[in-house]
Amino acid sequence: MKTLIVDDDPILCRLLASQLAALDVGDVRSHVRGREALVQVARGEAEVGLIFADLRMPELDGIEFVRELARFGYRGSLILMSGEDPRILHSAERLARAHGLRVLGSLSKPTTPAGLRAVLDRHVSGMAASQASFRTFYSEELRRAIAAGALVNHYQPTVSLTTGAVVGVESLVRWNHPERGLVYPDEFVPLAEQSGLIDELTQAVLRTALDDARRWFDAGYALQIAVNVSMDNLVALDFPEMVMEELAASGVPPERLVLEVTESRLMQNSVVVLDILARLRLRRITLSIDDFGTGHSSLVQLRDLPFNELKIDRGFVHGACEDEGLRAIVEANQRLARSLGLRTVAEGVETRAEWELLRSCGCDFAQGWFVSSPMPGHELPEWFEDWEIRRPRLLEPLAEAVD
Repeated sequence: MKTLIVDDDPILCRLLASQLAALDVGDVRSHVRGREALVQVARGEAEVGLIFADLRMPELDGIEFVRELARFGYRGSLILMSGEDPRILHSAERLARAHGLRVLGSLSKPTTPAGLRAVLDRHVSGMAASQASFRTFYSEELRRAIAAGALVNHYQPTVSLTTGAVVGVESLVRWNHPERGLVYPDEFVPLAEQSGLIDELTQAVLRTALDDARRWFDAGYALQIAVNVSMDNLVALDFPEMVMEELAASGVPPERLVLEVTESRLMQNSVVVLDILARLRLRRITLSIDDFGTGHSSLVQLRDLPFNELKIDRGFVHGACEDEGLRAIVEANQRLARSLGLRTVAEGVETRAEWELLRSCGCDFAQGWFVSSPMPGHELPEWFEDWEIRRPRLLEPLAEAVD
């Protein structure tokens, strides 16, 4: 796989190439003109797995470059760079994702080894996926995988920002593919939605998560278990019955289940969705609006649908300590949730400073790599022990604690 640097400043190209070499990212090529890089991508002269692109370039600026990458069907990963206002950089990042590109993150110029290492480390799974075979998955292959039990759950802990106690875990499905290894949900969940397999996939994830939750409860860990639900699941009026049957089979009380609703596509039938969610709440299941403020989720959903938890998206949390705009969004979401009687979960917490910021603004729970990365279920007991050792330090004032 090749790595391209697209920046009109040759000195910065050499600096970044040197930094990448120190991080063992090899086969790096630089282009001072975006069109030259596009020619290489379009011709397929080499498999390009990663591109660093500056936003401010002559002839073809970074926004035009992103648009052309999407037009060519670029399937590798992209990191955007700029010395401009960070808000422009964040807007460009969102635009690239809207084009369907795999964006690993963004960097302010000049890049630093620490910043570069952070963006690569945080998204190593995304890089691995982009460097894998780009072949398309087909619905029949996914159907067989679900039937054969080839889907596995990893779990990411959620902890209280007040006490540091572990309150639950979120189940994150992976496809244990015979050729590609673990495949992440962004590659196959959209396929499940488009091909009518999302109900089977969700039920498989839910069943495994509840069985694991029961085993943890029997071992002395009384955790809430969160399972992601597509809006496409909420079109069949018997969905609550399926959920309750799985709960009964596992022996897990309904109060311990959280269904996280991600509105990746527009709601097709708001009456049916309201019917289903209201019935789930009547059965004492917690309903969480995931990725609030992104995609199609909005204030209308908070007004009309019976959520009792709001998840603050990682795109707002990460970087909020340095970006006043992001911090204002986090604080506004927290105030809104509090006024509506909703508990809040902050996603994407990656640093001690972000942990402290969220504690200071009254957020209830935190989730992210600062707490733990997702892990197979059998690794959780050992992580619990390590967390209890680490937990007291996180309740001390930042000046007294050594991270």
